[in-house]
Amino acid sequence: MTQVLTQQEQPQTFKRRDLHQQVTDTIVQQLETGVVPWQQSWKGGNTRLFDIPANFSTGKKYRGINIVLLWCSMFDKQYSSNEWGSFKQWQAKKESVRKGEKGSLIVYYDTLEKEVDGKIEKIPFLKSSVVFNRCQLSSYTPDEQQPENINQISLVDRLDRVEEFVFNTKADIEHKGTTPCYIPSQDKILMPYGHTFKDTETATATEGYYSTLLHELTHWTGSKARMKREGGKKFGDQNYAAEELVAELGAAFLCAEFKINNVEKGDQASYIASWLKVLKDNKKYIITAASEASKAVEYLQTLQPN
Repeated sequence: MTQVLTQQEQPQTFKRRDLHQQVTDTIVQQLETGVVPWQQSWKGGNTRLFDIPANFSTGKKYRGINIVLLWCSMFDKQYSSNEWGSFKQWQAKKESVRKGEKGSLIVYYDTLEKEVDGKIEKIPFLKSSVVFNRCQLSSYTPDEQQPENINQISLVDRLDRVEEFVFNTKADIEHKGTTPCYIPSQDKILMPYGHTFKDTETATATEGYYSTLLHELTHWTGSKARMKREGGKKFGDQNYAAEELVAELGAAFLCAEFKINNVEKGDQASYIASWLKVLKDNKKYIITAASEASKAVEYLQTLQPN
């Protein structure tokens, strides 16, 4: 039974942990060291790709900010598995977490019913839980989950899938110039030709082209005719930085689905600085942006025939 609090009945006071601040601090800490947690690769050595984190027990993929939080943990701890579960979920499968292992934070919204002026209102609030990666299990051995090497994957087959995915959206895409962008007034995406993209330390030229296209396609979902997100007018504008963050996360989620690396921005330092400003000005924004990015991806998925 849901408890309803009247204005006369005050709950016992206690200091609640600020989960919004804790989540934001986790992302800010990574950005301040120059690490962008939604770019799923390391410079040097073998290229490693992150899949979308999933709960091994339910089979469901995590959404929104939880994808980014678990990617942060995978980066910090060098986990090579994308499977996660609570202590009890692993225990139910006769698995045990190694002694001394620390879990990773995930968050979700719940509601509390409260009486205000004679009416029952549902007040949303953020709750947290802790999950453990498969790599933290006593039964885990490194050979179980080897990270994929991009050179061992058939890019042609995968990129055919991306082409089909983009085609099914019916977005207006024109190849011209050297600067990729989405033009809201024309509802059009401009993309440079593929031959203008070059290999980098973390992504092939082909991955650079498609991750950039998926970034602009995420912008395309925010138009007034679709999801009605408010974008800024120029670089440095707070709304511009906020929309860029949504597009970056949306592209990262899509790249993970297609198993391609998400290319770095040309002026990475400037983008990191703009994201840091947005996150420090509004501790709730990273959760909102990640949610909007997941919604954008889900919208694009609804445009697919199957």
